[in-house]
Amino acid sequence: MNTTAPANAASTDRELGIGVIGMGGFGLFAVQQFLQTPNTRLVAIAGSSRDEAHRTARRFGADMLDSLDALVNHPDVDVVYIATPPFMHYEQAMLAINAGKHVICEKPLAMNPEEGRAMIEAARQKGVLMVTNLMQRYNPMYARIKHLIDKNLLGDFLHGYFENYAGDEGLAPEHWFWDRSKSGGIFIEHGVHFFDLFAGWLGKGTVVASQVIKRPGLSDLEDQVQATVQYGDDTIGRKLVNFYHGFTQTGRMDRQEMRLLFERGDITLHEWVPTRMVLRAVVDEETSRELMTLFPGAQLNVTANISGKDKPLRGRFKTFDAYQQVEIRFGFEQEKQHLYSELLRLMFRDQVSGIKYPDTHRIISEENGLESLETAAQADRLARQ
Repeated sequence: MNTTAPANAASTDRELGIGVIGMGGFGLFAVQQFLQTPNTRLVAIAGSSRDEAHRTARRFGADMLDSLDALVNHPDVDVVYIATPPFMHYEQAMLAINAGKHVICEKPLAMNPEEGRAMIEAARQKGVLMVTNLMQRYNPMYARIKHLIDKNLLGDFLHGYFENYAGDEGLAPEHWFWDRSKSGGIFIEHGVHFFDLFAGWLGKGTVVASQVIKRPGLSDLEDQVQATVQYGDDTIGRKLVNFYHGFTQTGRMDRQEMRLLFERGDITLHEWVPTRMVLRAVVDEETSRELMTLFPGAQLNVTANISGKDKPLRGRFKTFDAYQQVEIRFGFEQEKQHLYSELLRLMFRDQVSGIKYPDTHRIISEENGLESLETAAQADRLARQ
C-alpha cells in the first residue's frame, strides 16, 4: 500500500515516537528490539496496569497514561504498537488510525476479515500504515527456501506440512486464548504466521479440508486444529500442505517441525521460527555447488556416491542425473531467541522506512495481515461445517 505521510509523520531526520497499547512481557520484548532503530523513542504506554508496564515506563522515561485516547492523541506519538488480545485489535487500531497514527499490531490483524478490511481501508484513507507483525518473512531461512523453490533446485515442490506441538502450561483454563470470542480460535490467533509463510513460498492458497478437536470432558475447549491448503491448480500442478496445531504439551516438549517434499529430496525445518534445517537429496555437481552457496557454512554429509549401473535416476516418469546422495545440515548453531529478536528489529526498521519513504517496498505490507487472516478464517469456517 502506498501511503501519503500524515501531518504528524516523522520526517527522515526527526525522532520517531512509539506509543504502546498493552505492555506485558511480550510487549517489552518487542519494544526493546524496536528501540534499537536509530532516532526512535518510547513515548507513552496505555491500556495496561501490569507491573511490567510501569517498570518499562520508568526504564525508558515514557509517560504512563490513563486512557487510550490520551495515547493516540499524544503529539509525540507517531506509531502505535498494539500488543493486546485479538478481540481488542479492531477497536484500538481504529482509534489510532482515526487519530492519524501508524499502527503495528500483533497477529492476527483482527478477529475476522471484515474487520481487517475496514482497518486497512481506514488506514489507506488516512495515509498511515496498518501492519500485522508477521515477522517470519524477515528470516534469512525463509529467503533461502524461497530461492530454492523459485530456482527449482530440487525439482518441483510436491507436498508440505507444518506440525506445531505447542505447550499449554502457561494457558490456564480461564485464559483468553481458549475463549473463541476473544482469540478467534487457534487458526486465527496462531495459524496466521504459518499460512503467511507458505503463501510467501507458494503463492495464495485455498483451504480444502479442516478439522477441530475439543479436549475430552471440556466441550468448549478446542486444543487441536488441522487444515489442508491447496496451492496451484491443474495447469501448474496442485500442491497440498497440511497444517496442524495442538496446544497439548508440557512446556519442555514444546516443538515445531515443517517438511517440504520435492522431486529429488526434502527439507525439514525445526522451530516455529525456523532456525535449523536438514536437507536430504540426490544432486548433480552443479546443484551441489548451488546448495552449498545458498547455505554457507553448512555441514555436508555424503550418504552415497552414485555411478555406473545406478545412473540415471528416475521418478515421476522423469529421468535425471545425480552423482551423490547427500544430507546438508544448516543453522544448528543459531540461537532461536536471538534470531527472533533480530526479526523483530528487521520488521520494525522496514516499517520505519515505509513511514519515512512512503513509496518504498516493504517485505511485509498491509496485504499480508489480511490475506493470512482470510485463510485462517476460511479454515476455521470449514472446520465447523
